[in-house]
Amino acid sequence: MEKSQLKEIILEQISIIKNKDAGIIRDCLPDIGKFLKLPHCVVIAGLRRVGKSTLLLQLMQNMESNDFYYFNFEDERLINFTTDDFNSLFEILVELYGEKKIFFLDEIQNVAGWEIFVRRMMDKGYKFIITGSNASLLSKESGTKLTGRYVFMILYPFSFSEFLTFKGFIIKKDDLSITEKRAMIKKLFSEYLKDGGMPEYLKYQYAEILKSLYDDILYRDISARYQIRDVRSLRELALYYLSNISGYISYNKLKNMFMLGSVNTIKSYTEYLENSFLIFTINIFSYSLKQQVIAPKKVYCLDNGIANAISFGFSKNSGKYLENFVFIELKRRNKEMYYYKTKNNLEVDFVIKKGAKIDEAIQVTYEIDSESIRNREINSLKQAMSELSLDKGLILTYDHEEKITFENNEINILPVYKWLLENKY
Repeated sequence: MEKSQLKEIILEQISIIKNKDAGIIRDCLPDIGKFLKLPHCVVIAGLRRVGKSTLLLQLMQNMESNDFYYFNFEDERLINFTTDDFNSLFEILVELYGEKKIFFLDEIQNVAGWEIFVRRMMDKGYKFIITGSNASLLSKESGTKLTGRYVFMILYPFSFSEFLTFKGFIIKKDDLSITEKRAMIKKLFSEYLKDGGMPEYLKYQYAEILKSLYDDILYRDISARYQIRDVRSLRELALYYLSNISGYISYNKLKNMFMLGSVNTIKSYTEYLENSFLIFTINIFSYSLKQQVIAPKKVYCLDNGIANAISFGFSKNSGKYLENFVFIELKRRNKEMYYYKTKNNLEVDFVIKKGAKIDEAIQVTYEIDSESIRNREINSLKQAMSELSLDKGLILTYDHEEKITFENNEINILPVYKWLLENKY
């Protein structure tokens, strides 16, 4: 690239980032702040427009000095930027701002071979905080080139507590015990459950923002990156997943449904969608790895708002959206999740593996008022607790609270909004 053009882009980006709204402080900011003290490269990955650039801005504003550079590779003028241009970029940054020791680099996955530059500069004592919109940002090859000298985290859409802050509701410790406050929290949770936590959409409430994001993921992050010619099938598969969140998927059935010649094509497309953070899949829990592989998976979307904007399925599938939401929160908490089928084929939505054993079983149901639903959910959880040697179980609902004890065991039934806020205030 021409140095004059690079210089123009640098100056323009610095002006933009200085005038950008820093938004609400993200919950993960203190943890990332601790990472800055390490000599490792800090890698922040996440869905497009989830707030990675804003998080970098918050980190930069928290710096005790201006000893850093900033550059964003998500710029169409950088389409021809290669690893050979990194030296020019560094020279211009030094020319403009003097020599500094920290690099904030946004959406770096757009440059193939970026690890070579980062590793070389780290060897000279420079510190890197980088972001990217693809889970393969740290592939096996990238990790090898960085020789394990990195820490990795995923940035998710707003948590419920962040959503409350965004809405101007500053929650206090006893608010769940105050009728008026609890009613407001429930009202806001209803909005959050449907709208999700993507910052830009919440700010403007314009569905086209989420549809545009969805198109960018399919066409820019997946089709262009992986050189997919059959974009129609990719789009149809993505729509199917978003229309069936919290549901079962079978690669063989999907291959026939979309008339694709190979199961491997379905697997690859699904992997690409997962790498972009749009969807996630989980396996059945079994001590047999073969059973885990051959059994159907369950599919979830990273954000309820995106799923609702693309598939318009919330009104008739509120229970599925509640389960999807619980999945997102468990993912945010870094839980290793599976679904579970008991010996008599009853299902539990989530079992959490800790070490070599299952540590927790969680059932999700929108309501538990009718006798048939109540019996189904409780009996499934009881059976799973017996088979997995658990003395406690959890049922998460939209708005029901109860405690059930039996044979020295306990099932706690909680509204999801209360589960989200416990241990936070």
